[in-house]
Amino acid sequence: MSTAETEPRPAAQPQDPQVEVLTARDVPLGGPRAMTVRRTLPHRSRRMIGAWCFVDHYGPDDVARTGGMDVAPHPHTGLQTVSWLFTGEIEHRDSLGVHAFVRPGELNLMTSGHGICHSEVSTPATTVLHGVQLWVALPDEHRHTARDFHHHAPRPVPLDGGEARVFLGTLAGDTSPAPTFTPLLGAELTLHPHATVTLALDPAFEHGVLVDHGDLRLAGTALHPADLGYLAPGPGTLTLTNTGDTEARLILLGGTPFEEEIVMWWNFIGRSMDDITRARSDWMTGNRFGEVHGYPGDRLPAPELPTTLLKPRGRVR
Repeated sequence: MSTAETEPRPAAQPQDPQVEVLTARDVPLGGPRAMTVRRTLPHRSRRMIGAWCFVDHYGPDDVARTGGMDVAPHPHTGLQTVSWLFTGEIEHRDSLGVHAFVRPGELNLMTSGHGICHSEVSTPATTVLHGVQLWVALPDEHRHTARDFHHHAPRPVPLDGGEARVFLGTLAGDTSPAPTFTPLLGAELTLHPHATVTLALDPAFEHGVLVDHGDLRLAGTALHPADLGYLAPGPGTLTLTNTGDTEARLILLGGTPFEEEIVMWWNFIGRSMDDITRARSDWMTGNRFGEVHGYPGDRLPAPELPTTLLKPRGRVR
């Protein structure tokens, strides 16, 4: 017999799932008093994680120096906006008549459906503004749903080595009551210095880890502030390690792969160039989006449409 047949074979070693690291780019956030945000989705190599299609990360922003956030009334179609703050306060007004405040650790979830408009302004008491603004694409069967708004303040969930606040979906035994139209996960996690945390995941989900501060290892891959680490569906657990001497904070996003192709332009999500053209025209000339009352200024005009055809694209470029 050959040696290979007589010697015992070594046991297969578990492999860390492959992590794709998406880096952010700086983008001015709308209007004449634009603040700069770090955008990781859509990315040149990946447009979506689940139905998450837009990830902006901003701050810590010294409001006395920059002027903070002042985004005049602007429209949305075909999506949900997810507002989550670490520091500061933002005043929200929309065409549903909702007047609310975004505060640290509290979810504001706005569903645009067929059309909504809103304004976002940091409050006078805010000295440092720091958080994330996220979009969720609505599936075709729900993208013309009625406009809606929900608020949820998740309780902190202790982890062995940290803490979680689950603002969408289910994690670590906690479930958010906020409504979504596809299976989703959204949570803020903090990890103690040098702690390792392993979380049970839905293996049907793809996931993203956005690092706010601290240095982490995700499934053996190093992530640094503003990085977004992507994991494909398959793993039933996720292991995170804080490699630093101070607390680390991250946003964990997940969802079942969104298989529909979409067109994203300005503040609209549609399925065709015609959808986008119609939404822009309705914003400039019609009453589809309603009005925001109480904002001391004019609404944002839509930019000119591109001269090239906007084509539907999938979740991966």
